[in-house]
Amino acid sequence: MLVGMAAVMRCEWQSRSKILKPDGGVPASKRFELMMEKRNRRDVPEFKVYSLLRSPTIMIRDTRCQGTCRSMSPEECTSTTQLIFPYRGVYVRHVGHDQAVAEANQVLFFNAYEAYRVSHPVAGGDGSLTLIVEESELQELAPVDILHRSSGIAFRPQRLRIDARTQGLVALLRHRLHEQVVEPLEAEVLALTLVRRTLGPRSSHTPGSTVGRQKLVDRAKLVLSSDLTRRWALSEIAGELRVSPVYLTQVFQQVEGLPLYQYQLRLRLARALDLLARYDDLTTLALDLGFCSHSHFSAAFRKFYGYSPSAFKRSAVQ
Repeated sequence: MLVGMAAVMRCEWQSRSKILKPDGGVPASKRFELMMEKRNRRDVPEFKVYSLLRSPTIMIRDTRCQGTCRSMSPEECTSTTQLIFPYRGVYVRHVGHDQAVAEANQVLFFNAYEAYRVSHPVAGGDGSLTLIVEESELQELAPVDILHRSSGIAFRPQRLRIDARTQGLVALLRHRLHEQVVEPLEAEVLALTLVRRTLGPRSSHTPGSTVGRQKLVDRAKLVLSSDLTRRWALSEIAGELRVSPVYLTQVFQQVEGLPLYQYQLRLRLARALDLLARYDDLTTLALDLGFCSHSHFSAAFRKFYGYSPSAFKRSAVQ
């Protein structure tokens, strides 16, 4: 995610202080690796922002963050209310004492002038599609029960879970705008359809549980996101969280409204949506994402998104 320049400078200062300290038992080879990693990070900006569409009704941006700052960023805010659709990687957004794990099964709401911080507990960076809808249009689309009663438009929840078809629409819109194979009018209609579907009762799910159970589920998401290709055993995840497998599955289902295994599958498939355009061989993509075969990958993809992987790829880039 976007982090302020102060956060980037602070992370670089922390990295520099670790490297320049006396050994402290760190092998010379490791110190050299750290120095080279820091030098490489200097050559790559912390984040890149691609403006994909700008119209009187809607603006769309693709933001890609390196995620090099693992600790919490300084407070920042946006000047507009934004819908943020993570499509790659994971980060955590902190608003006061509330936090939300941002990953591809969620939409996050960044309210105008609402202070927040960002942290990256899982390495690898992240990517998000940002939609900024003209206020009167967003007011018309958003159900009143998820809005604050205020003069401007602001959302009460930090996030909602989105369904697979909404997730697919995010990827389709992003790919087609990047490839410039969509007319502006069509892109605007697709974007408003995405917002309508995101906020509609068929696709959205507001987590409802105690703070403790929500934190447990968030920790489970971070474990899954740390290695999407790993074939986790339930006991391994539960062991990481120090709870029983039975308790973990019950709490996850209650909070997120779907089973843990299905949530992991959705994360893998979201990564596939991101990578499809880069792979000529879909069997290689399937195996790289931890699927046991191309047929397993293709069947899961079609079930959730309504397209085969190859058909989705053609639709997204042609």
